[in-house]
Amino acid sequence: MSDKEIPGDLKFQKTHEWVRVEDDGTVTVGISDHAQGALGDLVYVELPEIGASVQVGSGVAIVESVKAASDIYAPVSGEVIAVNVVLSDKPETINEDAFGDGWIFKLKLSDRSELDNLLTADEYAEVAENDDH
Repeated sequence: MSDKEIPGDLKFQKTHEWVRVEDDGTVTVGISDHAQGALGDLVYVELPEIGASVQVGSGVAIVESVKAASDIYAPVSGEVIAVNVVLSDKPETINEDAFGDGWIFKLKLSDRSELDNLLTADEYAEVAENDDH
């Protein structure tokens, strides 16, 4: 597991997606540093369509590494308003900066209360720790 600190302003799903609530009320979604470390070198990212409506828990994107392909699940419901097109040419950006430049998509929330169901950084750290084999 990577020793990178988990940013305290993020919320998480047990499936390793993170959510950052932006000042304008939208949310940015990516995968954790722990997840990218477990996947290994990423070689491809399938991004969602802008304008797509997603439901919490539904598969929205796919990341592929030399080891495996993994679905990225929507941590909250909403409309996809932006995707990180850099990942199309440089999927390794997620490996290099999972909590920053390696974000995957942005959503306009349909139900803010869904954020309350997500894990805090400390709660997620426990999940990630127990996830190590």
